[in-house]
Amino acid sequence: MEDSQKVNKFVSNEIKISVVVLSWNTKELLLKCLKSIPFSVEIMVVDNGSTDGTLSALESLKWPNLKIIKNESNQGFAKGNNQGIKAALGDLIMILNSDTIVQKGALEKLRDFYLQQKEKDLALSPLLVNPDGSPQENYYMRLPNLWQIFGYHHPLLRPLVMKTPLRWKILSRIKSQSFEVKQLPGAALMAPKKVWQKVGLLDEDYQFLYEDVDWSFRAQKKGCRLMIVPGAKITHLGGASWGKKIKKESFDFYCQFFSSLLLFVQKNYGKWKVKRFKNALVLNFILQGKFKLAQYFLTMREIKQEKLWP
Repeated sequence: MEDSQKVNKFVSNEIKISVVVLSWNTKELLLKCLKSIPFSVEIMVVDNGSTDGTLSALESLKWPNLKIIKNESNQGFAKGNNQGIKAALGDLIMILNSDTIVQKGALEKLRDFYLQQKEKDLALSPLLVNPDGSPQENYYMRLPNLWQIFGYHHPLLRPLVMKTPLRWKILSRIKSQSFEVKQLPGAALMAPKKVWQKVGLLDEDYQFLYEDVDWSFRAQKKGCRLMIVPGAKITHLGGASWGKKIKKESFDFYCQFFSSLLLFVQKNYGKWKVKRFKNALVLNFILQGKFKLAQYFLTMREIKQEKLWP
């Protein structure tokens, strides 16, 4: 269907959906993502200072249901998404990565599942799948624990641990019917506007990663259920805006990643547990021969979120 033939059905008597897509130098992927989103929803694109021609490509679309928020620089995942959430008009608001393809009917299935629930204090995610259709199990982790540090974040132990029952201390079991989890992936997370208001927006203290884990933890403390709806599927490529940089800047990436983990522990588990997690990280890096990383966290005096990466 040509763009000019598509009708904006966002304004209707039905429950309204807004999709917030954060953009940072992923023009081609972003356009594919946007074209997979039904025109019955409001699309909010928050561009974090892209330099690859993203803005001119967006402005050429001229879709009536597309709104663009332009940032002059990269404001980070949390702040950028928060801008979109605050501006969104929908009853259900989803944050969605730009490196995704929404499969046919996915958003409608999420909406219908929500409408069927008596308890409305919940947040939802579709099943994230690889291009070959296999589920992305790693996006359905349990809340941070020491089993993950030694059994998942150690590249040699991971293949062994994931073949044992210990994997269920790291991951949630993926089921064919809707199931409850401890954390939802920020790559595709939907909640009613009233839940975003009740729980609060993404915590902007996080520079990179763990924003969704923190939000999920706070949501459960507020009495919200976190549900996966497997019938709703979204193809997720994963790390498109920063994946290529990891190979060149792996040290900064892992410093940022695990600093965010420790910040989550400090904010939600208490300062006394930070030392336990930090010691586990240091030991794990030593066992891997990553002595520079071990030294970084061993000498860390306070949990800080320097903008090391990306």
